[in-house]
Amino acid sequence: MSKKIIECVPNISEGRDEDKIRIISQIVEEVDGVKLLNVDPGKATNRTVITFVGEPQQVIDAAFLLIQKAQELIDMSKHSGEHPRMGATDVCPLVPIANISMKETAKWAHKLGERVGTELGIPVYHYEAAAKEEKRVNLANCRQGEYEGLSKKLVDADWKPDFGPAEFNKTVEKSGATGISARDFLVAYNVNLNTTSTRRANAVAFDIREGGRIKREGGTLLGKIMKDADGNPLKTPGLFKAVKGIGWYIEEYGVAQISYNLTDINISPLHEVFDKTCERAIVRGMRVTGSELIGLVPKKVLIDAGKHYLKKQERSTGISESEIIKIAIKTLGLDELTPFIAEERIIEYMLESDANKLLVNMSLTGFANETASESPAPGGGSIAAYCGAMGISLGAMVANLSAHKRGWDNRWEKFSEWAEKGMAYQNTLLDLVDEDTNAFNKIMDAFRLPKDTEANNIKRQEAIQAATQYAITTPFKVMETAYNSMEVMKAMAEFGNPNSVTDAGVGALCARTAVIGAFLNVKINCGDCEDKDFVADILDRGQQLVNDACALEDEIMKITNSKI
Repeated sequence: MSKKIIECVPNISEGRDEDKIRIISQIVEEVDGVKLLNVDPGKATNRTVITFVGEPQQVIDAAFLLIQKAQELIDMSKHSGEHPRMGATDVCPLVPIANISMKETAKWAHKLGERVGTELGIPVYHYEAAAKEEKRVNLANCRQGEYEGLSKKLVDADWKPDFGPAEFNKTVEKSGATGISARDFLVAYNVNLNTTSTRRANAVAFDIREGGRIKREGGTLLGKIMKDADGNPLKTPGLFKAVKGIGWYIEEYGVAQISYNLTDINISPLHEVFDKTCERAIVRGMRVTGSELIGLVPKKVLIDAGKHYLKKQERSTGISESEIIKIAIKTLGLDELTPFIAEERIIEYMLESDANKLLVNMSLTGFANETASESPAPGGGSIAAYCGAMGISLGAMVANLSAHKRGWDNRWEKFSEWAEKGMAYQNTLLDLVDEDTNAFNKIMDAFRLPKDTEANNIKRQEAIQAATQYAITTPFKVMETAYNSMEVMKAMAEFGNPNSVTDAGVGALCARTAVIGAFLNVKINCGDCEDKDFVADILDRGQQLVNDACALEDEIMKITNSKI
């Protein structure tokens, strides 16, 4: 069964004392199975965002230790900083990452909140998906008055904590209160302006954020505030849903920023917020000079941004993931203030294990030497997959060259679509390079299982048969993917850049070789499979793929030779 994974993103009210930050953040690694992903301190805000992941019980155990250590080392009665805050651990959101619902994540948030309130004596307010009443859904409401207003807030019956003491005692005076939630992935994002004016930065923030700005008579700052029938101020909404924003001056950088929280990147993508911020800043006589991401970000955010800006340049989006992300980083100015290292800032990259990608991470020479060594893996299956990957890489190259060809500007989108198809095939085949070797290793592992008892021997035989079927279906997937990828080479031979037609032809030859080579591995592994119906079916389908690939290769080569 797949593991349930949640992310925890506590924000502590310390961004300047490196020793305290290190001690508080590293304590989460005392819990087995928890992985500390990122520690992002801010001196001006005097706040650090910490990110770690694991299975739910492990994560809330680690979160408890972190909150306890922050309570020990941070004295809120002496704290100051630009960011709103109410406690040593100001907020501690839990975010569902894999195989777990928001509802279940909220239950874990409540377990953590009860433990923090009971064992540590810290007032806890649950917000967002973990909120126990409507007015507490919005964090701003829970944090209203901040630390300085806690003494009055705690004794207000409407704001009694969900857990912990409802009094401003000596312990609470030092620790403050903590907000604990379950929420979707939040992107904390700051946009830099060429001004030192907080007021001007706020003006742009009010244009953008969902909450907008308060309505005033005559539409001027001096106009009387307009109210509804219940006496509540009326507001003119901003341009984006699921966006919170405020302007502030960052002494560390010497500029004003707009600090955004994007609470739903599907509704309000980061690049759209950035573009509109640029537009509104210019209207108000300012210019955006760059931006910064706080903590980690899902890969989708930068992939979507990179593709958006490539399309604006009328360039193909069918390029490598790393190149797309580089376009996003440069366009958004994410490296203006500090270096932006994608491998350390994108959550999927931080979660990836290199253990299963040993081959594709090698140099060309290293891969060749490893293949030539006395080790039985990588073998023919991995080489067939790599051959297929190189073939479709040529097909994608022709598509990209065609998209960028002078005089073909009106056709770039069509070629971009073909290049994207090619990159999808390439990524699958590169994954299969290592997967074929992993499949071989699974068979070896199964043979090493104990057979000292009848029960163990039965388990061993079942494991061997399961691993054998996996070692058959893996090269079969190479066959299917390599054959399907030939559609790109055929299209590029037919109407791609004629100067690169031979590249499409070579790509087709590689793909055909991948199909035939992978089938050899399918066949030899079938000899050890006891499920004869399974074997007969996959051998029939495999032979058909070989026949189809050879026929398609002939067709592509005829087109290629006719254009030379």
